[in-house]
Amino acid sequence: MELESQTLEMLQQIGIRRGHTVLDFGCGSGTYTVPVAKIVGEQGRVHALDKDKETLDELVQKAESAGLKNIKRMETSGKLEINLADESVDVVLLFDVFHSYYFPQANDRRRLLDEIHRIMKPTAFVSVWPKHMESPAKDEIESANFYLESEYTGALTHNNHDREKGQILNFKKKLMRKKRRREERQVIRSK
Repeated sequence: MELESQTLEMLQQIGIRRGHTVLDFGCGSGTYTVPVAKIVGEQGRVHALDKDKETLDELVQKAESAGLKNIKRMETSGKLEINLADESVDVVLLFDVFHSYYFPQANDRRRLLDEIHRIMKPTAFVSVWPKHMESPAKDEIESANFYLESEYTGALTHNNHDREKGQILNFKKKLMRKKRRREERQVIRSK
């Protein structure tokens, strides 16, 4: 229970609030999804996206056991497309997934960031735990039309039970004119 309360506190410190719509990208079995769902409450929603069906099944069981009805399971084939509407999300979590193990090519990481940029509301933020890729992650994210808004350093939960010191980086999207954004996406896709 202490681990969960520490996780809840950290998520609130980084800016997750009641009523938010959150995408937990690469959610696994719900280390952060379940606590986020408790914070956003019935007025909020958590989109739990992962390509591992077994871990998503585990997450659904946890959610049902906790009586949470605001988590939406999202299976993906691994394509770099997020099946959510433009400007529909308040927060995107990229905790221990934005690195070269899952996305070996820089172009793939950029396409992911473009999709995240697309689904984020103008006031939204993307929260990144750049485990395994600390320095390059910040530069890549900033070059994809985001700016660093805040940082959190403290104990983070890994694999549902391990605690380790880490740093969370919160980025806001730079607001661009839609035409220029479309042109940039076309250039990236043609590479």
